[in-house]
Amino acid sequence: MRRLPAVLVVLLTALGLAGALVPAGAVAAERYPVPYNFLPYAMLGGAQTDAPGTNDWDCRPTRRHPRPVVLVHGTFGNQSTNWQTYGPLLANEGYCVFALTYGVDDIGGPATEPLGGMRRMQSSARELKRFVADVRRATGARKVDLVGHSQGTLMPSWYVKFLGGAKHVRRYVSIAPLWHGTQVAGAAALTGGAFGAPVDSSVPFCVACGQFSPDSRFVRRIRRGGVAVEGIDYTNIMTRYDQLVVPYTSGIERGMTNIVVQDECATDYAEHFQVAADPVAAGHVLDALDPRRRTPVGCEVVLPFVGGPPPAG
Repeated sequence: MRRLPAVLVVLLTALGLAGALVPAGAVAAERYPVPYNFLPYAMLGGAQTDAPGTNDWDCRPTRRHPRPVVLVHGTFGNQSTNWQTYGPLLANEGYCVFALTYGVDDIGGPATEPLGGMRRMQSSARELKRFVADVRRATGARKVDLVGHSQGTLMPSWYVKFLGGAKHVRRYVSIAPLWHGTQVAGAAALTGGAFGAPVDSSVPFCVACGQFSPDSRFVRRIRRGGVAVEGIDYTNIMTRYDQLVVPYTSGIERGMTNIVVQDECATDYAEHFQVAADPVAAGHVLDALDPRRRTPVGCEVVLPFVGGPPPAG
């Protein structure tokens, strides 16, 4: 890992996080510290190739967790920035955890090369297909579980429905999903649609952004005949304070388990980004991946962007 820029050290210190990588209540014997703070640790992830706990290609699934978990980041994220919480969390729980960076657009040169989720989602789905095949080959697993955030909840559906992925996926867990598209991150806001640009048009370096519109050809095709695919267990985890998936209920879909974190924890103020590092949402993710071993999901004060400690108990 490269040395952290001085400005990042200052930010971490100012947020009270530089010397406290292990949140309150963490088990000392855990292999990896698990932070529940999105923004500072996403910045930390920019200095890393892989999030802690991910992409150990020698990992072998256990009887308790027989399927590897593949983490699928959101727009302008990558395999490290998006998964500073879930990489270590799931590895500590005994999962084989893998994460890819997909959809990198090199048009912008070095400034955009570390960022993913920008290419057309059909193309990104083909990258995901190849990555899942690599994971299955390395681990010997017949199937994987998917955990995605934002675009990483929608793009994999193309792989599942149209690229043969259904036979290789057992559980599909979506954090801040947008099954019905979004009014903010779609064409009207990000492609200039308000100025007459057609649906599915793109912005510089982000072709995928134009596909988030509820009226895009991509969303219409995914929804045709139903989103859920037989044989896959789907769980959607949403926050009422999502500022990019609007309305947040775009993540609610028939035939799936739908969870709004505030329904059980009114003091959770996580928005679109922090929900990917939210300790309350993390409890729901763990239950979704291993429903036979469900545990009560706790509740704490969770702040936008910077989060908070894991739930007590």
